[in-house]
Amino acid sequence: MKFMEYQARETFAKYDIPVMNGVVIDSVSQIKEKIKDLKFPLVVKAQVQVGGRGKAGGIQFADNADDVIRISDKLLFTEIKGHKINKLMIVEKANGIMECYLSVILDRQTKCPMIIFSAEGGMDIEETAVKSPDSIIKVKIDPAIGVQGYMIQYIVNKSGISKNIAPSLLEVIKQLYKLFLDYDALLMEINPLLICEDNTLIALDGKIDVDDSALYRQPLVKEYRDELQEEELILEARKFRFLYIPIEEKGNIAVISNGSGMLMSSIDLISKANMTVGAALDLGGGATADRIKEAVRIVLSNENIKYLYINIFGGITRCNEVAQGVKEAMEIQPKGKCVVVRLEGTNKEEGVNILNSSKLDIVSVDGLLDGVKALAERGAV
Repeated sequence: MKFMEYQARETFAKYDIPVMNGVVIDSVSQIKEKIKDLKFPLVVKAQVQVGGRGKAGGIQFADNADDVIRISDKLLFTEIKGHKINKLMIVEKANGIMECYLSVILDRQTKCPMIIFSAEGGMDIEETAVKSPDSIIKVKIDPAIGVQGYMIQYIVNKSGISKNIAPSLLEVIKQLYKLFLDYDALLMEINPLLICEDNTLIALDGKIDVDDSALYRQPLVKEYRDELQEEELILEARKFRFLYIPIEEKGNIAVISNGSGMLMSSIDLISKANMTVGAALDLGGGATADRIKEAVRIVLSNENIKYLYINIFGGITRCNEVAQGVKEAMEIQPKGKCVVVRLEGTNKEEGVNILNSSKLDIVSVDGLLDGVKALAERGAV
């Protein structure tokens, strides 16, 4: 899960990482009351999870309350690169002498957390890596000892920033690493990290990515996720720990599988056959008949979906359970919906018998390509 910027800012503040004073609004009528304690000039920032907001007009400066109202009225509920702006963050403008990049990530190669720092902040780290690869400094964190002073000294010396920054940088990185551990994070990023004239630091913008499993252990993470504007079927699927993925709005085929690899393979083959997938749903592992029934219900509740391709490799998820769930789901579906099912693995024969004994519009196939062919024969486009 990726935090919105305002959520990252709130989280940084709770961990004593310096941020600018600010508020969040979702209505122009809230502005005068909410900004009364802020000092001008202010920055109005669209809250969307997409890069290049500034160039797209999603970050603007305001010298007075009228400017804030005018900018907010122009931005709210419009779109930037297909992402709707439902909230704005309004913060005081900061003054500093230098912008840096700082993050703590989970480095899969070393299997340890890693600090990444660059004295060239304010742009994507990927762009910095291409233009100035020598400016990127990486320091592995040994979980047994955590963040140590010598790591910060190394970063300061190698980057060429003032040694007077070291104490402030040590505190920020310590807190960022603590936050990284507490939230089961994959990424904690501050970009830019502003260096001020008095050698203090301010996090001007931030990204937080947490492991999806943290949602079931971290009440605050779940609360933040539920604030995000998402499609109704995504939220419905989440209740059963399914992953529902909208694909093509006009697609009339949906795919259900119990693994991302099988899901993508099915979608690729259907697309190569000049048919269009509208949505996909990943069951995860261990789906019972009751959960399969709910998965089918959720996917077919999308009015555009007329055909459903279910591709299952049975292990923990038993084929007979899948077949029973499909049968029960289709018994209550209105006419006009067709399901193609490919089963392989545990209790396959029993599952196929359940499907074949049904008088419903369910087609059992033996192979992945057979399923794609069956969709085409049924008229899917």
